[in-house]
Amino acid sequence: MRKRILAYRRLDEQQLDQLRERYQVDYFGKLASADDPAFREALGQAHGLIGAGVKITSELLDAAPNLETISSISVGVDSYPVEELTRRGILLSHTPDVLTETTADTGFALIMASARRVVELAEYVKRGEWQASIGAEQFGTDVHGKTLGMIGFGRIGQAIARRGALGFGMRVLYAKASPKPALEQELGARHCELDELLREADFVCAIVPLNADTRHLIGVAEFARMKSSAIFINLARGEVVDEAAMIDALERGEIRGAGLDVFAQEPLPADSPLPRMANVVALPHIGSATHETRTAMAQRAVDNLLLALEGKRPLSPFNPEAWSERLD
Repeated sequence: MRKRILAYRRLDEQQLDQLRERYQVDYFGKLASADDPAFREALGQAHGLIGAGVKITSELLDAAPNLETISSISVGVDSYPVEELTRRGILLSHTPDVLTETTADTGFALIMASARRVVELAEYVKRGEWQASIGAEQFGTDVHGKTLGMIGFGRIGQAIARRGALGFGMRVLYAKASPKPALEQELGARHCELDELLREADFVCAIVPLNADTRHLIGVAEFARMKSSAIFINLARGEVVDEAAMIDALERGEIRGAGLDVFAQEPLPADSPLPRMANVVALPHIGSATHETRTAMAQRAVDNLLLALEGKRPLSPFNPEAWSERLD
């Protein structure tokens, strides 16, 4: 009897065919909720999961007694109880690398759009309010030559920093990361403590994983330390920031503005003030959302899953210790 795969994120036909060649596939391309009865029934027979956007809980794992491996179509793994998966011997893989440059493009787009007030002024034109030459009340702020502060300096953070340092002559500071001497030499970047970064950066960019140490890493005290002219960029996870504190800082002019691709609750609730604030650029979590990159992420996840179900090391395992005796 063939093993079964439960897929709960959109895959293209070629990718589905790859899975179906070897395994039985239950496909939920537009899953609305993990409480879907058909999904729960399929979960009980699944040996492998592939998808994203569903919070995997211990209760869901209890309903999947045959589960061997999960292949997430994402870099972040905050939707998974990693320690619990490891304890149960369930291998988790993810998709780093393939989305680095695309997500960095989004991050730098937020920097540019926030600094030059692109969204706000485009709407100004659309409303027919551009009746004369613009004045100081519509001016933005320069990006070139400014200080870029990276909170987190992994693959995506480094890619954003390269754009800033090499493309815009920006001075780069980084914190909440181990020292990177080679990158310091390449980019002229400097490792520092978070407090120093907050005091000196013109653009403060958060790109750290969400975990117990980074939840609400940026709150009232951190916004108070930033320059009044600073622009805050969040490309990490919404819960890295105390959203109420950020809104207060924006409303009171404690910081100049914000460019946000992630939020504490997604989609944003109707009563959130963020989309209506002139000094905020709010995007619907589009970090890696291009046709090319999402296809590449899904393909990496398919490859990870097929390798794992064959008992081989995936291309990008997250908790290889779960299979420490099975992986070469």
